[in-house]
Formats: sequence, structure tokens, C-alpha cells
Amino acid sequence: MAKDRLSWQEYFMKLAKNVAMRGTCDRAYVGCVIVNEENRIVTTGYNGSISGNPHCDEVGHTMRDGHCIATIHAEMNAILYCAKEGIALKDTICYVTHFPCLNCTKSLIQAGIKKIYYNEAYRMDDYAVELLEKNNIAYEQVEVCD
Repeated sequence: MAKDRLSWQEYFMKLAKNVAMRGTCDRAYVGCVIVNEENRIVTTGYNGSISGNPHCDEVGHTMRDGHCIATIHAEMNAILYCAKEGIALKDTICYVTHFPCLNCTKSLIQAGIKKIYYNEAYRMDDYAVELLEKNNIAYEQVEVCD
């Protein structure tokens, strides 16, 4: 008997959860996978320190106003890799384990993301939602089992 095939949404969200396992900030393990219109992976990212700098799981957190400021969010790590390598993100789709924070939402919009799938409705900022709607960026929760 043939096994049920995962949808693209389930497939990429499970990959995002696996990417999150590379994270080095234990305050939140977040993973991001960005794909193109042909369902090919363009980039991935996870929560962690700047390359070459000590990780939170090695030296502890650098806290300010309740946030670890040493950590780059998963979405930003994915976007910044593309910026460094000259890879365009226009019309791509973002799969992220947690709803993006306000700053990541703004960056995803500015980078040209056309849709965001998220697993956990974590701290959904009202203004982030408003920006997505104003900019016609679709967003949808995709729940997957581990």
C-alpha cells in the first residue's frame, strides 16, 4: 500500500522544523525555509549569533528589554544569506516555524516574499498582520505533527 504523500506545505514546514534544530539560542528554536515558485529551496535560516561570534548556548544570552540581542532571527539569517550571495527573493514563499516578529515581517515584505506559511501563532503582532494585509502578502498557518 502506498504511503500518503506530504503536501508541499507539510514538506517544507517539516524541513523548517528540522532547520530550527540547528538554532543556538535556546529562548526559541525557529527555522525558516524560503522556496521559489517551482518549490525549490532558495535558502534556509535559524536563530543564532553572527557568524564567528560566540553562541548563546555557549556563553549565555545578551538580554535587553526582554530580548536576546545577540541572536539573529531565522528569517533574517535566510534573507541575509541571499543578500551576501546575490540571490533574489522576489516572488518566493517563506515557511517559518513561528509567525514572524514585526522586524522580520517588514524584512520579508521588503525582500519580495509573496506568501508566508507559519506553524505556531507565536506573539502575532497586530501591526505585522496589518502590514502583510496592506502589502497583499498572503499568510497561512500550517500545522504539522513532528
